[in-house]
Amino acid sequence: MNAYNQPTLAFWSDSEPLECVSRLPEAPNVVTFTFQAPSGALFNHKPGQFVTLELPVPGGPLHRTYTISSSPSRPTSLTITVKAQNASLGTRWMLDTLRPGMRLKATGPAGGFSYVDHPSRKYLFISAGSGITPMMSMTTHMYDAGRDPDIVFVNCARRPSEIVFRERLEHMAARIIGIELAWVVEGTDPYQPWTGFRGTLNQLILGLVAPDYLEREVFCCGPEPFMQAVRDALYGLGYDMDRYHQESFHAPLPDTGAIPEDVTLHEEETAEVEFAASGKSVKVSQTETLLAAARSAGALIPSGCTFGVCGTCKVRKTAGEVHMVHNGGITEEDIADGYVLACCTNPIGKVTLDA
Repeated sequence: MNAYNQPTLAFWSDSEPLECVSRLPEAPNVVTFTFQAPSGALFNHKPGQFVTLELPVPGGPLHRTYTISSSPSRPTSLTITVKAQNASLGTRWMLDTLRPGMRLKATGPAGGFSYVDHPSRKYLFISAGSGITPMMSMTTHMYDAGRDPDIVFVNCARRPSEIVFRERLEHMAARIIGIELAWVVEGTDPYQPWTGFRGTLNQLILGLVAPDYLEREVFCCGPEPFMQAVRDALYGLGYDMDRYHQESFHAPLPDTGAIPEDVTLHEEETAEVEFAASGKSVKVSQTETLLAAARSAGALIPSGCTFGVCGTCKVRKTAGEVHMVHNGGITEEDIADGYVLACCTNPIGKVTLDA
């Protein structure tokens, strides 16, 4: 698309690929990729939502879910900011291979982690590492509205040079009233004076940066141990946890106090899964998921997180009984329409899927 063409008024849908138009290094092993729709369509999503990319890595396509770091108030492009860990496969491929001009299949946007669904006068955004991306999207959306928001923005990093979006956030905070920034780092960079907080986030720091935390809606994103520490700190401070919201694409920690489900799956009981679109079927144990059955049968069901968060493996069930325990990756409306998440759904008897 010519950069000077007037964009169309159509909105992008995931039937169209995303075209990478630029890449920007943000921090060590962190890059922001900017995408546009080849047709010139605009992007419409809630700030804080995510998309799932199909990455053509060697050995077959890999589906990975990433939060959108841009704001829908800037609809001509969509940005994804990714951080490659030591064991990263998909994200490492993006950093090493993805260049302007390349196109990727994508699904979404999806997710319910957005301040627009939880209106409040005051917000407390808490993040660590790349968990800053949905907070950046939501803060930019409030900033672009032109009104003074009331945000306390806390981000934790190993050292100042690893704080993603630091300059852009400080620029926004310098131009309006109502964005208070607090950086918490474990250590400092050589020859770079640091006057902010050092250590790990705790109740004392929370009380210092947001004395009115009881009045704020809290959004938290980061590694699960970090979010658990934040939950424990807020709970210990008497915070109303109904106003706490978190986003994570990592498997939740075991909950030993969970109430047992009312359905018991038996390994010796056999189920049959039929994949109508591909004309394949397979017999599996009830304890196997629909996603595992699809892979055994050679039927294609895209997947991302594999534990019921991202929603990539959503598929319509046209017949049969199943048992699904998800982690928020599907809406009640989708369930009512017959959809299930293949990664966390078990077949009971004979089941037919539109896949």
